[in-house]
Amino acid sequence: MPMILQAITPQGAARRGVFQTPHGDVQTPAFMNVATCGAIKGAVSAYDLKEIKCQVQLCNTYHLHVRPGEGLVYEMGGLQPFTGWDGPILTDSGGFQVFSLAKLRKIREEGVEFASHIDGRRLFIGPEQSMQIQSRLGSTIAMAFDECVENPAEYGYAKNSCARTVRWLHRCKAEMERLNAQPGTLNPRQLLFGINQGCTFDDLRVENMKEIAELDLDGYAIGGLAVGEPAEDMYRIIAAVEPHMPSDKPRYLMGVGTPCNILEAVYRGVDLFDCVMPTRNARHGHIFTWQGRRNLLNQKYEHDPAPLDEECDCPVCRRHSRAYIRHLFKSGEMLAMRLCVLHNLYFYNTLMERIRECLEKGAFLEFYKKFTGILDRRI
Repeated sequence: MPMILQAITPQGAARRGVFQTPHGDVQTPAFMNVATCGAIKGAVSAYDLKEIKCQVQLCNTYHLHVRPGEGLVYEMGGLQPFTGWDGPILTDSGGFQVFSLAKLRKIREEGVEFASHIDGRRLFIGPEQSMQIQSRLGSTIAMAFDECVENPAEYGYAKNSCARTVRWLHRCKAEMERLNAQPGTLNPRQLLFGINQGCTFDDLRVENMKEIAELDLDGYAIGGLAVGEPAEDMYRIIAAVEPHMPSDKPRYLMGVGTPCNILEAVYRGVDLFDCVMPTRNARHGHIFTWQGRRNLLNQKYEHDPAPLDEECDCPVCRRHSRAYIRHLFKSGEMLAMRLCVLHNLYFYNTLMERIRECLEKGAFLEFYKKFTGILDRRI
């Protein structure tokens, strides 16, 4: 489905749009909240997400395939009724997990054979299997199955991998079209996003993007970044690829990132983001604020009556003090993680909301210049 882009004053390549999906509109730029196994880690349910401004829930194909299995999710009516979230859901293809978690993997043209990280049993996922799993999960957006190559990589291997990923993408598209036409399909309007690969080689990235753009997919992602390469390399790749991404389709930067990463990527034309950072950091007492990152476990907060962020109006900041939440961490109470996860996700979703407002007003460049370098700094 095409993006509906609002007319704005030119502000870099930044875009303000609306992405229409079968399960509701997504105001972009947007952050997608990561619920890997169908829940946000930190005891946050789908019903909490509405209160913290979530628009899209992201679930993982690999993890749900391994446990509880897509058959059970299908039996329950799909991810929406299974999790309680009634908005758009994006499912990752499982490719990243196959290449990062699985042991003894063997790549061949058909797909990837690997050992489950749960019990070691042998599994196989290829383009068709990934589409079949995601179809049974009933997600709004399915990601194409691709090979995730570690950075740095040899040029020759990266080039061959890109070619294989394109061949796999053709198979993903054909299989999704077949599945969407089948009786009993949970979401016969399931959308498909292709993934741009090519490591940190500009020419491979550009050529790969040109190839996959010809397939006229529902959206396009930039994958294989934020995996250890310098941030400057990531920004350079985004800038190189963006001119070749269809302007009427959503653009998704996978696995990114810090608040400043997001600002930089929005400036370069990205619409959608996801990252485990806000929830993972929260579970260890690391808080995102409008002044920078705060480590709540520091002793100086032991007697601090202030909220986590004095500029935040989230439910946690309205009700609890730094001293109380620090006490919960020190006491091993699960509530500490829950409260901090809620705050950090609210912060990320509010950041995106403020970016959208600034884009509408033609004030994004001032916002970008003001907060770049502030939001990621340690307090």
